Amino acid sequence: MTAVITARQLSKRFRQKTALDNVNFSVQQGRIVGLIGPNGAGKTTALKAILGLTPYEGELDVLGHNPFRDRSALMQDVSFIADVAILPRWIRVSEAIQYVEGVHPRFVRSKCERFLAATEVRPTMRVRELSKGMIAQLHLALVMAIDARLLILDEPTLGLDILYRRRFYEQLLNDFFDETRTILVTTHQVEEIEHILTDLLFIKSGTIALSTTMEDVAQRYCQVLVSNDRLEAARSMRPISERKLLGKTALLFDGVPQHQAREFGEVHQVGVADLFVAVMGGTA
Repeated sequence: MTAVITARQLSKRFRQKTALDNVNFSVQQGRIVGLIGPNGAGKTTALKAILGLTPYEGELDVLGHNPFRDRSALMQDVSFIADVAILPRWIRVSEAIQYVEGVHPRFVRSKCERFLAATEVRPTMRVRELSKGMIAQLHLALVMAIDARLLILDEPTLGLDILYRRRFYEQLLNDFFDETRTILVTTHQVEEIEHILTDLLFIKSGTIALSTTMEDVAQRYCQVLVSNDRLEAARSMRPISERKLLGKTALLFDGVPQHQAREFGEVHQVGVADLFVAVMGGTA
């Protein structure tokens, strides 16, 4: 596979804090990668470095570019969605479309208008007249109409209700994503997007705590509901976390075969949220 993003010894230090501490990771083409971490872990700093918005130490290659030095060239192939509140409230929908068409050579106006035609967003409306969900639809239409190779999403559905969140990701998969495009997303709502992720990057205190694929998660980890009479025997297998659940104890194992885990109780697939809390040591 082709690497879209490669970071080697990536670091970013502020006066009183190290936001990124010699981070190494890569993102491959045609993948949907979840960059997951608690507040202050370094997610936003990493995204800013990838987008060329902040200087950094170490090596960072994004689509063959040094993002800070070659940001103008890089942004021909990159789209970015942050909190939808960044759109000016006074601007009309038609004016927003006209603006993006004027500044981005790879924007396809007809694709944007076709997407919006299936929504309640109308060209004459101003952003201040739109609900937050409608603003998200407008923002998504503007970004998906750009023929970009890399899409970066930073908490894109923050503040939206569950219907708009689900619709947002469905439209993203159906109308944008394919094997030539890559999506890097940060979100605290991991349960809602884990079914679309292909890869995970867990970040903790400026370092990568886990880099893996969803296929590897399914094979490597399992969670077992253990009754009290089998608890000590199960603990001898050295689970990486445990918690009380439905009168039993849920133990999360790393590298224990499922047929062996079944000797102790009911085996379940591990969700991203449970794995995240376990890897973070319960600090998330």
